[in-house]
Amino acid sequence: MASSVRLRFRFRSSGSRGRERGSVEGRCDSIRCSSTASTGTSLEQLARMTTLSVDTGDLETVRRMVDTGLITDATTNPLFVSQAGQSGNPLYQEMVDEAVRYAVEECWDPDDPHGGRLGLAVDRLAVNLGASIASIVPGYISTEVNIKYAFDTMAMHTQACRILSMYSNKGVPTSRVLIKLPGTWEGIQAARKLEATGFKTNITLVFGLAQAIAAAQAGAHLISPFPGRVLEWHKANDGYPEKMPVEDDPGVASVKQMHCYYKAYGYETILMPASWRSPTGEDPLDEVLALAGVDRMTIPPALLDDLAARGSILPRRLSPEQGKADCEIEKWDELGANEFRWKLSMDGATNDKLAAGIRAFASDTYKLEDILRNHKDMDLVNF
Repeated sequence: MASSVRLRFRFRSSGSRGRERGSVEGRCDSIRCSSTASTGTSLEQLARMTTLSVDTGDLETVRRMVDTGLITDATTNPLFVSQAGQSGNPLYQEMVDEAVRYAVEECWDPDDPHGGRLGLAVDRLAVNLGASIASIVPGYISTEVNIKYAFDTMAMHTQACRILSMYSNKGVPTSRVLIKLPGTWEGIQAARKLEATGFKTNITLVFGLAQAIAAAQAGAHLISPFPGRVLEWHKANDGYPEKMPVEDDPGVASVKQMHCYYKAYGYETILMPASWRSPTGEDPLDEVLALAGVDRMTIPPALLDDLAARGSILPRRLSPEQGKADCEIEKWDELGANEFRWKLSMDGATNDKLAAGIRAFASDTYKLEDILRNHKDMDLVNF
C-alpha cells in the first residue's frame, strides 16, 4: 500500500509543527448544518450559500450561465485557452490572429527569457479570452501563468505583471483578475509578492493541507483544491474501494479540513474547490453537494445544468461558524521552503497529483504553442 494520508481516519502532519489533535471525520465531518435553503432549484439553493463560478472558456456557455443570475465568475486554464486556439470558430480565431500580431509587433528581443514571441502570444491569447469573458461576467476572471515557470518565482511574478498590464490596457480592471499560480513553493511565493502589491491570486493544483496553509500564510486571495483528484489517488494507491459513501471521500474530507483551519484561525483566503468526482459512482454531484456552503465553487457547465434541473432540498454542509468551532488542528508555525517540500513529499496524493497536474497543463500549453508557432503570421526568425 502506498505511503499516504489516510483521510477517512486521521490527518497526520510531518514533523513537529502543526500537530493535529483529532481526526477530520470526528469533527470536520460533523459540519452537517441543519439549516437548508429549501426553495427553488438545487442551483438556486446552492447559489444562496456559495458563490458560484463557471469552469469553461466557451463564451456562449458563460453568457448562458450568467443569464441565470446565479453565476458571477468564470475560471479558465491552459486547456480552455488551447481549445480556443484549436476551435476554428471565427470568434476565437480572431483572438488567435490578434495574439500573434501583437507578439510579432511587441517582442523584439530574441533572448527574451519569458518565451519570446511565442510566449507572449500565449499570454496574449489568454488575456484576449479572459477579457471577452470579463465583458460577460460581473465578477472575477482567472488567468494562469505559463506552467513551465512553476518552479521559478521571479519568472511567474514577471509574467503575472505582464498579463495584468495587458488586461489593464484592454480596459479590464486588475482588481477583477485573479492570477492563477501552481501550488508549488515557488508559485506560492510569487503569490506573496503579488498580493503585497495589491494584486489578487488564485493558487491552483491544491491537494493537501500544507499547500493550503502555505498559501494562507502568503496572503493568497483564493485557493482551488481538487477533491476529485484526491479521491482518484486514494482509490488507485491507498486501498479505497471503487465506490464508497460520500462521507468516506478523502477529497471531501481534505477540503473540509482546509475550511476548518481557515475559519478557526481567521485566514481570509477563500476556498474555491474544483475538479469533481463521484465517490458513490451514482451521482456526479456527490462532492458538490457534500461541500455546499464552502466559500466558492467553480463548476463545469454540465454539472451546473444538472443542479438547475433538480429541485430537492439542499442542506448546507459547511458554515464559517461551525468551521471555526469544530477545528481540532493546532495552528502551524510559518512554513519555510524545506518544511513545505518535506510535507509534500510525505503526502502521496499531494506529491503525485501536483506533478501530474503540472504535466497535464504543460501538455495543453505545448499544443497551443504548436498552433501559434505554425500560424501564418508568426515570425520566430526576424527580430
